[in-house]
Amino acid sequence: MKLGLKSKTVRIDKYNPKWKVEYLKQEKKLKKALKNFDVQIEHIGSTSIIGCSAKPIIDITIGVPNLEYGKQLIPILEKIGWTYSGNADFGVRWFLKKCKGDLRTHFIHIEDVNSRIWQNHIIFRDYLNSHPEKVEEYSKIKEMCENEFKNN
Repeated sequence: MKLGLKSKTVRIDKYNPKWKVEYLKQEKKLKKALKNFDVQIEHIGSTSIIGCSAKPIIDITIGVPNLEYGKQLIPILEKIGWTYSGNADFGVRWFLKKCKGDLRTHFIHIEDVNSRIWQNHIIFRDYLNSHPEKVEEYSKIKEMCENEFKNN
């Protein structure tokens, strides 16, 4: 499994069941590091959708009671290898990444569990996982876009 992408590049890979295995490995580390906090950890994004083509980056959301509460997780996550730059939060989340060299391999989105962004991530994943015919349609659109927007 080739995991990761350079910044400002796009590559869509066919579904790989090893994405789930990689998520579970990360989830275990996160649960250990955040064991004293009120969090929900979920695999989101296209790598969480069975049969879906995806950018080979594992997206994880950590649901928290509110964003201020979630902010205290950042230094803990940085100690276990995550990077926080503060430039991709958009006022609705805290965003961290994990890299291997110049490849971005994992993203964490710390989000309020009562927010629309959290709900959209979960609903989108669950809907597609229960509608395989839509996964095929969505994958085809992603693959078409990959050809048109390789550097965007």
